[in-house]
Amino acid sequence: MNKNVRILFIGDVIGVPGFNIVKLVLPGLIEKEKIDFVIANGENISEGMGILKRDADSLLSLPINVLTGGNHTLDKIQSHKFIDESQNILRPLNYPKGVYGNGYGIFKASNKDVKVAVVNLIGRVFMKPLECPFKAFDRLYEKIKEEVKVIFIDFHGEATSEKIAFGWYADGRASVVVGTHTHVQTADSRVLPKGTAYITDVGMTGPYESVIGMKTDASIRRYIFGTPHKHEVAEGDVRFAGIIADVDSETGKANSIKRILYPDF
Repeated sequence: MNKNVRILFIGDVIGVPGFNIVKLVLPGLIEKEKIDFVIANGENISEGMGILKRDADSLLSLPINVLTGGNHTLDKIQSHKFIDESQNILRPLNYPKGVYGNGYGIFKASNKDVKVAVVNLIGRVFMKPLECPFKAFDRLYEKIKEEVKVIFIDFHGEATSEKIAFGWYADGRASVVVGTHTHVQTADSRVLPKGTAYITDVGMTGPYESVIGMKTDASIRRYIFGTPHKHEVAEGDVRFAGIIADVDSETGKANSIKRILYPDF
């Protein structure tokens, strides 16, 4: 049996346009790339901010195993109960104790007797002052390291430096560390020296005729006038962003990481 597990991560899925391109692209991509496990960041699926049950159900009706989140996961108060009850919708682990939901989960890869731990963390630079994501990972790693070798981390952060620092900090312990939140795919995908696949930001799956997924006019007015303007999901130039990581299931070390942007610019 092939001991490698191939993991697809889909970058921040933005509203209906993002869902539609995932629905279109995902089945063929899974078949072509022989994907064993699929993760998607879903915190922007509902009108661009938050995740309602109907939209989570739509994403999970596709061949997606787990949804990760970030600072918008709990934006919609009506979503708190179902997120709390869900095993495969994650919010950041380093929220305070007692917050709705789970910060990690351990799952089985499709058609393989391989466990995959998926961990959601959120950065603190230019974000809310939450618990330290580095120390939160330390505690979780000590808890799960004997049970599971393949550990995948979605680090949701604003600052490039913080995400890069965390990648080095987790090198050799996490199998894969991907950055999310800034919605622009970076060109630094690589396997770090101790075996952790890393990218600073996976990019967004949604409309690129936009300002990080939102209609341009309102976003421009926010910068010109310094006043609030309602964000609305844009519609044009929809693209699919993600990465594929190949991981040795026995050692938890990554063999490779590949960026996906479809269609490319």
